[in-house]
Amino acid sequence: MKKLQARIERYTYRVTWSQEDGEYLGLCAEFPSLSFLAVTRARALAGISRVVQEVVGDMQANGESIPEPLGLHEYSGKFVVRVPPHVHRRLAMEAAEGGISLNRLVSDKLSYEFGR
Repeated sequence: MKKLQARIERYTYRVTWSQEDGEYLGLCAEFPSLSFLAVTRARALAGISRVVQEVVGDMQANGESIPEPLGLHEYSGKFVVRVPPHVHRRLAMEAAEGGISLNRLVSDKLSYEFGR
């Protein structure tokens, strides 16, 4: 049970304001169908954590596979993305003008966007 609790604590949680509901909304990236509304951020986080713990307990009891925390995944750094032809053309032209590869240009743009 201790190992399972450690896994649950490593899931990716987020609390955001729900204007529609007038409350804070607790979410878990590994379980996108789950959410928890509360009047404070702290209660929303505690609530979604409890919901996840209950769901994981049920999954374990039923022999279902339990999602691995996203933070523990190994990522290759490679993915394929499709863009409209006009975007591809603009990026290729910008890369050529900068004397760098298209891959380097897109990687630099993504790194800048995400702060690394």
